[in-house]
Amino acid sequence: MIDFITWTVNPNLFSGFVTVRWYGLMFAIGFWIGYELEYRIFRHEGTPEKWVTSIFLYAVIGTIVGARLGHVFFYDWAYYSAHPADIFKIWEGGLASHGGTLAIMIAIWFYSRRVTHKPMLWAFDRIVVPVGLVAALIRIGNLMNHEIYGRVTSLPWGFRFVDNIGQWMNGAEPVFSLPSHPTQIYEALCYLAVFALCMWLYWKRNAQERQGLIFGVFMLGIFGTRFLIEYIKNVQEPWEINMRMQWGIDQGQLLSIPFIILGVWLIIRAFHIPRQHLTFPDKFADEKK
Repeated sequence: MIDFITWTVNPNLFSGFVTVRWYGLMFAIGFWIGYELEYRIFRHEGTPEKWVTSIFLYAVIGTIVGARLGHVFFYDWAYYSAHPADIFKIWEGGLASHGGTLAIMIAIWFYSRRVTHKPMLWAFDRIVVPVGLVAALIRIGNLMNHEIYGRVTSLPWGFRFVDNIGQWMNGAEPVFSLPSHPTQIYEALCYLAVFALCMWLYWKRNAQERQGLIFGVFMLGIFGTRFLIEYIKNVQEPWEINMRMQWGIDQGQLLSIPFIILGVWLIIRAFHIPRQHLTFPDKFADEKK
């Protein structure tokens, strides 16, 4: 009987003149699928076609910049304050989903003011529909990178990850972790469930007619999941160990709490305001000349 799984996948999909990493590929696939889904959503709503490209650009820039700065300020400011030039070395790793979420919220504020001239919740209810899938793919990228995994476990699906991943990729013998919870897979599965729920709410229940409902479900589902799984996940930075000992939660959980509260509030609010009855022409609006 298998007592654990030894994970020896190389983070590089292939190397050569150009190196392609699984993590980057998962990001790219996520953005591509996200764009295709948003294209169908905006056409379904009868919006101008240019709104799709605009929201995609705002979201991509917000995600990358915000996730990087989130890691810098929320997790490793002591290092980056002394080495500010390294902030731009995004290829070396270091992205934080909470920072990405905050930046997207700021980006949507600009998008709503400059492009749609609609309430921010209008954009949020539509842009979050595919994001659960994107988040799941990113966690698969983390799995390929042998990073962000959980505590030691005796469960038969525990993974032994390569701890000296950089040296191993350069020819050294692997040093394996003890069998650990593959929390990347746990999160990916939960995020896929959130994606399926948001798709169902939008396409089958017309939940976008209750402004803020889909956005609230997304926030509660994604960050509620993150909060719970953190209990069996290793901390990302050593200083979080003391935080756990003193407060019982780590940085990821602390940062998730405001988003969970926002999600609950949005869901309650959505059922206490009149439902909007929308029409869905299933074609892009004619551009004004």
